[in-house]
Amino acid sequence: MRIQVTRLGIVVMSVTPLLRVLRALTPTLRITGSGSYDNRASTVAKRKDSMAVFLVGNQRNREFRSSSSSSIRASTNIDTNDAAAAAGNRVTPRRIKIINVSQQSDEIVLIKGWVKTVRKQKTLAFVEVNDGSTLSGIQCVLPFDDIDESTKNDINKLTTGCSVEVRGQITPSQGGKQALEISGKSIRIIGECPADTFPLAKKRHSLEYLRTMAHLRPRTNTIAAVARVRSTLAGAIHQFFQHNGFIYVQTPLITASDCEGAGEMFRVTTFDLNNVTALPMAKNGKEKTGGVDFSKDFFGKPAFLTVSGQLGAETHACALGDVYTFGPTFRAENSQTSRHLAEFNMVEPEMAFADLESAMDNAEAMLKTVVKTVLDNCEEDLLFFVNFYDKGLKERLEKLVTKPFIRLPYRDAIKYLQEEIAKDSTKWQFPDVRFGTDLATEHERWLAESKFESALFVYNYPKSIKAFYMRDNDEDGGETVNAMDLLVPGVGELVGGSQREERLEVLEKKMVDLGLSPEDYWWYLDLRRFGTVPHAGYGLGFERLVTYVCGIENIREAIAFPRFPGNAEF
Repeated sequence: MRIQVTRLGIVVMSVTPLLRVLRALTPTLRITGSGSYDNRASTVAKRKDSMAVFLVGNQRNREFRSSSSSSIRASTNIDTNDAAAAAGNRVTPRRIKIINVSQQSDEIVLIKGWVKTVRKQKTLAFVEVNDGSTLSGIQCVLPFDDIDESTKNDINKLTTGCSVEVRGQITPSQGGKQALEISGKSIRIIGECPADTFPLAKKRHSLEYLRTMAHLRPRTNTIAAVARVRSTLAGAIHQFFQHNGFIYVQTPLITASDCEGAGEMFRVTTFDLNNVTALPMAKNGKEKTGGVDFSKDFFGKPAFLTVSGQLGAETHACALGDVYTFGPTFRAENSQTSRHLAEFNMVEPEMAFADLESAMDNAEAMLKTVVKTVLDNCEEDLLFFVNFYDKGLKERLEKLVTKPFIRLPYRDAIKYLQEEIAKDSTKWQFPDVRFGTDLATEHERWLAESKFESALFVYNYPKSIKAFYMRDNDEDGGETVNAMDLLVPGVGELVGGSQREERLEVLEKKMVDLGLSPEDYWWYLDLRRFGTVPHAGYGLGFERLVTYVCGIENIREAIAFPRFPGNAEF
């Protein structure tokens, strides 16, 4: 019998003879906000006419989970073997995730997942099942003498990739590859997977091939491990900022502002581009200017997919103090490198009453925290990446967590690079390095991997190579801006940030000098007109962080469905 506890009380499912008893007892049973029984519930067990139905439940089912609003979740179930026996109903085994299989048990449990391998012998079958919760699956042993004909028939139909439900007990394994296994009582095929057409046969496939199968590639070890690490990183990032008093802000994806001023943006329009002759043309007086009149478009002006949530986050930082965004951004850069995507996610905190030092301190603390979370919680997946992709991965991550980040002025970085390049310029793809050079990946990685063997902040970049919103440095007459990049071994740039220009007149002049219209940014300038405040922030490319932590080379493996020039499948 199943007794269902809901926010409205207790609903008895089936067993009509007991219905009147339970209805009579319902007023005496209450669930408190903490998920425990009210003291008056103890009187229930003393009622002789209750027919011992109100057993609190099996030992393993006594826990009630309460929501953060101190209410019991709807549809919380209390299974009772005794009540079920009285009703003549069969008890449904408890489903468990493979990652939670930690000790042997006589309890019959359910494992649901996908078949990795099948081995059939004379007297038994070995079926490895994986449910995605962990890299390694679990071996299910099904002795033919202990299973029914239906299960035997399903075993004969098993193929790699089919989905199954296995019932059995967790027992010590007789083999040496795993400590525990499932002693199976039955196996049922939920979804078949024809071996002759399944594109992911049991062999190693190239990552390039798997990108053409993005809908199936999460079933492979590499992409599944990336997904688990990515999930852990995302959760740790939110936890870090929430724990430190930051407010999560969702900034818009559609914008009329170019945050970076680079113009590499995807346009958003409702115009019928299949009928270009019908497009409304802008006019200067009676003469057409040759451009489209976007005042007739959906938003009444040119609109784009955002390249950053920073400008929107600044509005809230100037009212709420410390905020962060974490969401998708887009860049129409025609790049086919292993470091770039057209759609990616950015983590962008903004801090009021803060300078560049504050931004660097926060970025260092955040990265150390989230990487340590992965080291503590994703050991099996990291070991997989160490074995197959990057032998030095774990050591590098541990060093990032324990070693203080170096802070290096841009001018000194240029000096070190010039000295090294002078030894043999033929080793460098971009040997021409001087003040004003935008550092290439080879420069960044040499600094982080060879020169300092550490994560390091390079700061005080030339004004000419940085965005308009970065604060000019007073000490050199505005030749440099108060900006930084965080460089890490194995990747290069991971974080970019700055103190924002809070002086209205200075910011307006910079916009004009860069050909930006102050009228388009009137709301951004208002933040400087009304209660301006020093503030700083940074942006972390989330997929680039995933590649760094997983030790994989191509960023297209760090996201479920990569978008890049020529590819928008799935």
